[in-house]
Amino acid sequence: MNGEAHPESTDETDSVSGRAAGTAPPTTPCTVVWSQGRAFVLEAALSGNRWVGFDQRGRPQSLSSGDLQRRGWSRHR
Repeated sequence: MNGEAHPESTDETDSVSGRAAGTAPPTTPCTVVWSQGRAFVLEAALSGNRWVGFDQRGRPQSLSSGDLQRRGWSRHR
């Protein structure tokens, strides 16, 4: 209001997922995130971390962090 130009925010938020666009999922074990309406929990394994949840038919599903990032994720439902 004082005539100064305000730079536009570079943190673009995806209105569908509620997360910053292009951000990687968290890396803390036991973290819960939501993707496509379903919860996924980060499990630490000897072979690497994986996101574990259920598919639309209730079958166990395991995703890598890259898979989850491509699908889109949010910290809230």
